[in-house]
Amino acid sequence: MTSVIEATNLTKRYKDKLALDSVSLSIEKDTIYGLLGRNGAGKTTLMSILTAQNFATSGEARVFGEHPYENAKVLSRVCFVRESQKYPDDATATHAFKAARLFFRNWDQQLAERLIEDFQLPMKTTIKKLSRGQLSAVGVIIGLASRAELTFFDEPYLGLDAVARQIFYDRLIEDYAAHPRTIILSSHLIDEVASLIEKVIVIDAGRILLHEDTDAVRGRASTVVGDAEKVEAFVAGREVLHRESLGRVASVTVLGHLTDADRAAIAAADLDLAPVSLQQLIVRLTQNAAQSASTPASALTEEVR
Repeated sequence: MTSVIEATNLTKRYKDKLALDSVSLSIEKDTIYGLLGRNGAGKTTLMSILTAQNFATSGEARVFGEHPYENAKVLSRVCFVRESQKYPDDATATHAFKAARLFFRNWDQQLAERLIEDFQLPMKTTIKKLSRGQLSAVGVIIGLASRAELTFFDEPYLGLDAVARQIFYDRLIEDYAAHPRTIILSSHLIDEVASLIEKVIVIDAGRILLHEDTDAVRGRASTVVGDAEKVEAFVAGREVLHRESLGRVASVTVLGHLTDADRAAIAAADLDLAPVSLQQLIVRLTQNAAQSASTPASALTEEVR
């Protein structure tokens, strides 16, 4: 596959805070990515650097094979919908869309008008007087109607109710099918976007924890439930992401695909097997990473045993 982004050892420091820690990744053409992680994990910092709205302390980023900074040829092909996008005080949604229409060469006015109707967006009200959800709708409309070859959505759903979020997801996948491009969707609502994304990037404390096809990630972890002694016997030697217990019953989430022999052993031990959703997996991975970072190696080894 052709890469539209190549990042190598990107590091970003803000005084005493390390926002990105030697991040390297490749983003493929015509693919929907989920950039997932907790608040402060480094998602917005990474997207800001890749769209030339911030500078890395060290490392290199190339977009469409070139450095993006002050590169109009590259930036005209990129749309970054920020959660904190600023507009002039007297600007209305009409002004914002007219400006976007001039900047983005693939702009689809018919799609924009359809989305305006979908979101019931008031066009004459100044943007500073719009509700949080209406402001998010402005960004969503620009991001979709721009049809930019590389589109970043940074928490695009903030303030949108469940109906409006579903409209966004439906229109995104519908338009992507007709007009493929690279979309990077940063979101906390992992289970909501799980069916949309083709590749998953999980970032935590400025580091990439996971970068894989979504289909490959599904099934990477399982939760074994039942008699505590039998559960512990089964998970011995496996990478444990999470443990819970209540009396003699234990629930342990382990990383790794289960074989047919594993499943037969679980059934023979009269244990139950529960699937782990993408959201649960990412939560457990980030919790485990945080614990590993704060626990001495010797203590962690003893705990896993």
